[in-house]
Amino acid sequence: MQPRRTILATLGLLAAAPALAQPGVDRPQPRLPTERLVIVTRDGRRFDFTVEMAVSPDHQMIGLMFRTEVRDNEGMLFDWGQPRESSMWMRNTLVPLDMLFIAADGRIHRIAERTVPHSLTPVDSRGPVRATLELQGGIAERQDIRVGDRALHRIFGSAP
Repeated sequence: MQPRRTILATLGLLAAAPALAQPGVDRPQPRLPTERLVIVTRDGRRFDFTVEMAVSPDHQMIGLMFRTEVRDNEGMLFDWGQPRESSMWMRNTLVPLDMLFIAADGRIHRIAERTVPHSLTPVDSRGPVRATLELQGGIAERQDIRVGDRALHRIFGSAP
């Protein structure tokens, strides 16, 4: 009777193994399709970014988990499709991020700078936004990007 239990337990572990070896569980998701996004500051400076487009719920749920770096000119844009409250966390995220919560007209509504890796504390938009942009931690301060600055991208009805 004991060998049968061992075999059944082993088969159960093998059946569960593929579920554990999935993006977001123990590794990053493959790079998503990218688009250009430009942030224009209140004094007219322009900063170009290549952003991965997280549009499906699966891609949005995984986001930048397990990425070991985010380059200073790259990021991920979470397109919510329509304005809504946005709440993010840093579970399985290895590097600090700046989260820019962007209204439907492209105006930056809120910035959460240098979010803490692995934190389960929600980071909220504090109002409805069309999208959330995750960038390298500290980039908003280094580039002096502030609330009220504009993001140019097709989802905001503006071309970069």
